[in-house]
Amino acid sequence: MSDDHTRVQEFFGARAADWDSRFPDDGPAYAAAVAELGLREGDRVLDAGCGTGRALPPLRAAVGRSGVVLGADLTPAMLEAAVRAGRDREGQLLLADVAALPLRSESLDAVFGAGLIAHLPRPGANLRELARVVRPGGTLALFHPIGRAALAARRGRQITPDDLRAESNLRPLLAGSGWRMTSYADEDARFLALAVRED
Repeated sequence: MSDDHTRVQEFFGARAADWDSRFPDDGPAYAAAVAELGLREGDRVLDAGCGTGRALPPLRAAVGRSGVVLGADLTPAMLEAAVRAGRDREGQLLLADVAALPLRSESLDAVFGAGLIAHLPRPGANLRELARVVRPGGTLALFHPIGRAALAARRGRQITPDDLRAESNLRPLLAGSGWRMTSYADEDARFLALAVRED
């Protein structure tokens, strides 16, 4: 396991038990972001870096019982918290690295990634792996329940020009990874970038 993986597991493993109680009001923001993915009954969707599985209920509601919902995370403690919250009933949980997903190429219709991009050790390669598992024309949502400025302020920091989530950085990063950005919103109440898998 790489040092990057170890750091991610240590960071989230130490916070898994109380993660949901720290952010109790995020549910509507997750549901609204999932709604913008344009999922249909029977679609197959992955929550990449699913954490405690907060996106799984709205993803399941969007694809119905005939659809497939997967949640992949690198941190066992986060997946255990998802099970304790009963979210494993909404989708299949996978202990997996989004850099090497145990999924067939072009097997999904969409990927949802909440708070994901800041934790990717090799963003370009990792986004290419997400593109690999999505069919051409499928969609990607990169989401955070608060915007970049609000998140930086919460952490006592400033936004820096090299922030991957800045539109000027994210658009070419996605384009070089098999995705075409279709919309970008960075507001105090949410961050949401949507992209389509290129042919």
